[in-house]
Amino acid sequence: MGFTIGGIRDLRSGSRRRVRSAEGTAAAEYTGLWGWDVVPGARAVRAGGRTVCSCGAANCPSPGAHPLSFARGVPAGATLEKAVAAWAETPGAAVLLPVGRSFDVLDVPQEAGRGALVRLERMGLPLGPVAATPTGRALFFVAPGAAEELPDLLYRMGWDDADLDLRPLGPGDHVTAPPSDLGGRGPMRWLRPPVLDTAGCPPQARLLLGALAYVCNRASGGRAAAGAVVSGLPGR
Repeated sequence: MGFTIGGIRDLRSGSRRRVRSAEGTAAAEYTGLWGWDVVPGARAVRAGGRTVCSCGAANCPSPGAHPLSFARGVPAGATLEKAVAAWAETPGAAVLLPVGRSFDVLDVPQEAGRGALVRLERMGLPLGPVAATPTGRALFFVAPGAAEELPDLLYRMGWDDADLDLRPLGPGDHVTAPPSDLGGRGPMRWLRPPVLDTAGCPPQARLLLGALAYVCNRASGGRAAAGAVVSGLPGR
């Protein structure tokens, strides 16, 4: 990776003058420590009593939640100096993580996600980072390929006909990363922050999907289908 934990400490102290934002610091950490690509994103701003996107488009379909077309991204493993220099070119930009490269994402209601975290931790199953949105969603980082595999995984686990508020994010999608603001609705935060052991190698979706499907189904008032699998155990 591009720099060490010691380098991060330097960034948080003396080098902070060059970054001048929490987003710049976060971008350097995500590329250098966790090995993720980052891209500068638009911000939602208030103007004339309404929320508009900093990209300038009058009818932006995703205000404050998309990459800036003119900004250059920072690749995984970039040095601290390159990350700081790149972010300085787009002051005030949000930090976005491209999905489908180092990880895919399983997006579930936050209350259900918290329940699944407790269940998965109790069972000793591997977990990657989990982010929380200000709109009440939990984003579970899983190995790349999950978005494409999800329909087949749900079918094989007996959850394909269940009422699930669970959707995958894959190639072409972006996640707004903590501590950036999501579309003017508030900051993103970590329910389970990245750590060196799992940031670059998140778990396979199949290891988490049973528990996530179970709690999402329960949250919607449904019952586990006969034969459904909950993290390797029969649904009940």
